Amino acid sequence: MWTLVLNCGSSSLKFALLSQEDEQTRLSGLAERLGSAGASLRLDMDGERQTLSLDGGSYADAFAQIAAALEALGLREEVTAVGHRVVHGGDRFSAPALVTPKVLDGVRACMPLAPLHNPANIAGIEAAQAAFPGAAHVAVFDTAFHQTMPEVAYRYAVPEGWYRQHGVRRYGFHGTSHAFVAAQAAERLGRPLTELNLVTAHLGNGCSLCAVQGGRSIDTSMGLTPLEGLVMGTRSGDVDPGLHDYIARQAGLSLSEVTAALNRDSGLLGLSGLSNDMRELEKAAGRGHAGARLAIDAFVYRLAGQIAALAAALGRVDALVFTGGIGENSALVRAATLQRLAVLGAGVDAVANGAAVRGQNGLISPAGALPALVVGTNEELSIARQTQALLAGGQA
Repeated sequence: MWTLVLNCGSSSLKFALLSQEDEQTRLSGLAERLGSAGASLRLDMDGERQTLSLDGGSYADAFAQIAAALEALGLREEVTAVGHRVVHGGDRFSAPALVTPKVLDGVRACMPLAPLHNPANIAGIEAAQAAFPGAAHVAVFDTAFHQTMPEVAYRYAVPEGWYRQHGVRRYGFHGTSHAFVAAQAAERLGRPLTELNLVTAHLGNGCSLCAVQGGRSIDTSMGLTPLEGLVMGTRSGDVDPGLHDYIARQAGLSLSEVTAALNRDSGLLGLSGLSNDMRELEKAAGRGHAGARLAIDAFVYRLAGQIAALAAALGRVDALVFTGGIGENSALVRAATLQRLAVLGAGVDAVANGAAVRGQNGLISPAGALPALVVGTNEELSIARQTQALLAGGQA
């Protein structure tokens, strides 16, 4: 039996087919530019890659091609479960949920909190239900892991009516990744997850931190939306809330235009004036590009500061975990961050840190220092496991 994992974005669809017996991936891929004439589908099947055009450019067209690939493998009828990544579950969902009309209504109710993501998630679910009507469909929420945060961590200091009537609070994201790497780190440290206080750092184009105490999220850097917190690829992270009104008046922008700029034109891209890709920025900084150097330094400065803040929330930090595209591959960012965290007893083993790239994981701290690890995230595997746990009637 097989589980199909789906991650539907506003114009993309990432997927993976995992065995329920040994968790091996037989088929995976990415559909891009959905909704446009140039839509395409990359398929990785049994070690071979091919790219197909999607003439219609819809989710249904993408699923038709995925189903055809499954037919070619003789596995379409073996797909008994489909796990769907859903970005925002608000405070309605604290665990994975079997997709029902009521659950879909709950996801729709969260649309104002994630107007770019939840509609795409719903479109993907509905297209997948049509393509795989005999499979059980399960929604796995990015926000669910953070539903264990205490009120002091998730409440904003705003009028209570905003919270009670409009759900204005901190929700957090990347929960599937944070939960996965925390469990993996515990295994590598040889200690029970229930005994550990960890700070997990998911660093990619989107970035967030999580304070994990005994396997439960007690605080995180993202908030009502994924814009809060760290400097990211194109997102600003924390800014003065008064910035919106000020720049709207000064530049003649609407509030929506200001928010769009903070999401799409800021972060590493805005600071460097060059790129949102850390790899490109590191190369440019090495050539003396001042904007690239500033972007990297600001990224590290904010990252180290917010790790220290989460250390205060935890009271004790047993290990720091790096994951995500930047976290797993940028030795420069990791080293600079750990050097700034000497106040917490952090340090870096230059040789181990330099080797921890392109899938190489493990400890990057010297003996006697705060343990720091690189752990590769695998959100598809995590979603598949949570899907199967729910369907088996266990703890997801």
